[in-house]
Amino acid sequence: MNLEKVVFAFFVLLALTLNFGFVMGEMDNVHHHNVYELYSALFVSLIATVLKFGDRTHIGAVLLATSLVADLQLIAAATVWGYAEHVSDLGMTPERMADVVALSGGALVANIASVVILIIETVLVRR
Repeated sequence: MNLEKVVFAFFVLLALTLNFGFVMGEMDNVHHHNVYELYSALFVSLIATVLKFGDRTHIGAVLLATSLVADLQLIAAATVWGYAEHVSDLGMTPERMADVVALSGGALVANIASVVILIIETVLVRR
């Protein structure tokens, strides 16, 4: 068993599950979404991105691209949340929360694509 591959797959799957956990719930209900889960999803996603830099294959490039998309979406979501909470006079409104969840949903799609590619690569290597 290759420990490097285990760690890589662990962080890819953890990024997906944290992102999924954050997105679950009513889209505009602030009480259904935890800020710490959003920042955890971002942190783990960034770790997964760093781990993808070593792969020089075509599939590795696609995996890196999906990870960068997820990172950008989560950074945008965290920025919207931070702006709403600390800069805006209105605070976190249902509209801003819907924006945060929508951006996180985009990251979720990128993370799903990353996991699907990882599974396909694993199946191809076995043959």
